[in-house]
Amino acid sequence: MSALAYEQLLREAFRTDADAARYLTEPDTSAYAAFEHAPKADQAFRFERVRLGVAMSLMKLLAELGDHEESRRVLDVLHRALRARSATDIDAIITRDAKAFERLYTNLYVNEEGELLLQLFEMTLDADSKQRMDEVMAEALALLPELDFSHHHDEDEDEE
Repeated sequence: MSALAYEQLLREAFRTDADAARYLTEPDTSAYAAFEHAPKADQAFRFERVRLGVAMSLMKLLAELGDHEESRRVLDVLHRALRARSATDIDAIITRDAKAFERLYTNLYVNEEGELLLQLFEMTLDADSKQRMDEVMAEALALLPELDFSHHHDEDEDEE
């Protein structure tokens, strides 16, 4: 179930073909399955890839929910980190671009839905086990039907 939840979260966050093509590759979408089958020596790196996929999904949803530029910047940092070949490289990328994460919380106004996404994002970063990551993904998937992206439809209609 966990690999399915991970893949569903990615599909929900990166809904358009263009978004999926820009941010996700096959190894990204199957990162959870790779984590589950990884040899012990490779599990930490595989877990970090899952964490990055979940975090990217949450930032993508937050960016779409409120059209937040800072969320997009964090999404881009996470995307670069996902391309890393080791946990050490992931840490180096995140550390180098730490200011993007700091700016995410500076002068950021979000509604209740945005707050919930930010809380899930923080929980993702804090998750230190498969069980905890599964809980975060379950909470994110439960939240999805409550998110209101209608402002995008309103803007599209205004442009017509």
